[in-house]
Amino acid sequence: MLSPEMAACCNLSRPATQPKPKDQPSPIFAHRRRLARRHLVNPKGDASRPIRAYIDVMTLIRAAVFAPLTLCLGLTAQAAEVPLDQLSSYINSLTSVEARFTQTNADGSTAKGRIILQRPGRARFEYDPPDKNLVLASGQMVAIFDAKSNQPPEQYPLARTPLNLILGANVNLSAAKMVVDHGEFEGATHVLAQDPKHPDYGTIELIFSEDPVALTQWIITDDIGNQTSVLLEALQPGGTYPSSLFSIDLETKRRVKN
Repeated sequence: MLSPEMAACCNLSRPATQPKPKDQPSPIFAHRRRLARRHLVNPKGDASRPIRAYIDVMTLIRAAVFAPLTLCLGLTAQAAEVPLDQLSSYINSLTSVEARFTQTNADGSTAKGRIILQRPGRARFEYDPPDKNLVLASGQMVAIFDAKSNQPPEQYPLARTPLNLILGANVNLSAAKMVVDHGEFEGATHVLAQDPKHPDYGTIELIFSEDPVALTQWIITDDIGNQTSVLLEALQPGGTYPSSLFSIDLETKRRVKN
């Protein structure tokens, strides 16, 4: 049975029960204002506001992974949103990248580290020392290594997590019922997406700069409204990483020995 934290992370949005009235604000606009009020990020996506002290890094890890870096603030507010087909092409063009990230949980606690993406199907979340927690995605699974536990890592199917939207072999944001909202806000393109087969999991909001097109942030909202933000510094081209860097089995054996 999933822990409460994992249940929140895996939630991708409740299905709409009725059409959105024309005079009702876009969920993206309402969503950003809610975040601003809660001091997670301001309406322009700036994560520099004071945040409460770090509380529980494992809750953060679970929320950020199950639950895709800096927002580009130089764009004009009147810019049109980047089309979905262009965003899909951009994500599919990412083969090997890495970036520093700052993770903010719904309770205001934070963690920092480095993320490595090797598409398709592989990711590594390394948290800054002295934190030895680690998240790996490979072999269609995601594993969470808790440095305080002597038990094997918790593992979940990659397809049950929002990471699948970024790590999939052929990302298509135009797929039926995947994107529930798409628009421009404060100079950035926002895409609110859900698992079309399991809309009850919750939503993931992907935020892109326009020129150049770049993924700058993602925000996970679970089925009860809890939100987790992952804000990255500029994505950098990665190298040729060895498969062992993403191996869940090898990391499990290494930690058992130590």
